[in-house]
Amino acid sequence: MTPEILLRHLDDASPWPQGCGLEVGEAYERALSVRQLRIGRGEQPRGYKVGFTNRTIWERYGVHAPIWGTVWNTTLSFCEGEGEIALAGTCQPRIEPECVFGLQATPPARATLDQLLACIEWIAPGFEIVQSHMPDWKFNAADTVADSGLHGRLLVGRKLPVAALPREAAAFDAQLAAARITLTRNGERIDAGRGANVLDGPLHALAHFVAALRDCPGAPDLLAGDVVTTGTWTDAWPVHRGEQWRAEFDPPLVPLAVRFV
Repeated sequence: MTPEILLRHLDDASPWPQGCGLEVGEAYERALSVRQLRIGRGEQPRGYKVGFTNRTIWERYGVHAPIWGTVWNTTLSFCEGEGEIALAGTCQPRIEPECVFGLQATPPARATLDQLLACIEWIAPGFEIVQSHMPDWKFNAADTVADSGLHGRLLVGRKLPVAALPREAAAFDAQLAAARITLTRNGERIDAGRGANVLDGPLHALAHFVAALRDCPGAPDLLAGDVVTTGTWTDAWPVHRGEQWRAEFDPPLVPLAVRFV
């Protein structure tokens, strides 16, 4: 598929008739071309999403390694604890509760966990609304990459300055990895998970992504002010208008709720 066709499906929220027919490296080339088309029409990159970091769902979806895509000013929103997301313009949307990092500096090449932590300004709970243009969420890894990393929307909750948390990366990482989450829909428990599900912890997921981004030809580097969402702590669940979802995270993250319209 050409970048123009991929973008048309994004804009129209229309399913693909078949897979992208590409290898993973070619799919990143297409995704970066779609990124340039979006920038050309006035959209602004705001960071990145990292997907398929949760090893517990790899077999379910047939994707066995992390992927990434761009987050946009048109897809990103913030709230202090409860937000609203319009599902119009999404294709087969699903919800993923995640840990989001806000960067204050570009990480150095092959950064250690301590160097990574020094580049983070804040952490926050997040709901990424992922989408697939392949019918019934049946795809391969290259399809997910060409499909903009399956990114649809990102709601970021209350930010916690990293300065308020352990300043030694091992302790910071251990606290996030041990944290648990309960996900509910309209008050009914739907799923549960923990931070360690995402490549042993969100800081490890960020480290993996920084290396993968640098290894991708033509990919722009991380910048101060970027947000990075590091992968779902649970499975991805279908969402519909009128539903209210809530994620009860253990500290240091705080609860986050969203209503879909």
